[in-house]
Amino acid sequence: MKSVRLLVIGGGIAYRALFVGTTPSMFIGTLLAGPLLQLLFFVYLGRQLGVADDTFYILGNAVLAVSNACVIGGTMAVANERRYGTLGVVLLSPRSRVLLWVGRSLPYIANGLFVTVFVLTCGALLLGLNIPLDAIPGLLLALLGAALSGSAFGLALGALGLRFRDVFIVSNVAAALLLLLTGANVPREELPGWMGVVGEVLPLTHAAGAARSFVAGNGTGASGGIRECAAEYAVGVGYLLIAVLLLRCFERGSRARATLDTM
Repeated sequence: MKSVRLLVIGGGIAYRALFVGTTPSMFIGTLLAGPLLQLLFFVYLGRQLGVADDTFYILGNAVLAVSNACVIGGTMAVANERRYGTLGVVLLSPRSRVLLWVGRSLPYIANGLFVTVFVLTCGALLLGLNIPLDAIPGLLLALLGAALSGSAFGLALGALGLRFRDVFIVSNVAAALLLLLTGANVPREELPGWMGVVGEVLPLTHAAGAARSFVAGNGTGASGGIRECAAEYAVGVGYLLIAVLLLRCFERGSRARATLDTM
């Protein structure tokens, strides 16, 4: 019960504390309007270039919309604790570090799911996206995998905030890499070989492939979609392990050097 409280209540309180100054207009502009405009841009660009159909871009950008909420949000969950001088207090807690940081990421996972559903809904209403009913469970599974792996990736980047002064440069570069290498807007088979290899180990790549496989009419039993979903969850677990190891390593190093809250 205490672990559940630490995960849910602790994560919610931390989210409110770090974003107490956020206004509704900022939320709408950053997390809703931005991904929607990006979706429309790539759909109309794709129509001109004839690379793929609208469904390809709608699903790809719906999955990619997770990156702002989960990847950058997960980074801020750690880095902002240091930025606002509260990291030392957090790390004095005797509670499990894994539960503490995973709890910090839960609100961003919820944000990511909300944003991606919003983008999909807009794609259906504005661009005529047709999602078969039997594809919805598999699609939701793929979107959840994208949110989980994106948040784990963000935590791994946020761990760098214990060592680097401006980790947000790293997160912005990572967001650009997700745009270019995950196959969200360019078919993965069209990417150069090294880009495809890098994309295989990035979050969101397999979630986008799974979403497209399910919506293609194969239903939730599509073997390709299931394999892609499994790969996405595996990537998420991998980044979570990396995040935990980095956080533990950098915490110990910062304690030894007395640089925990030095900016």
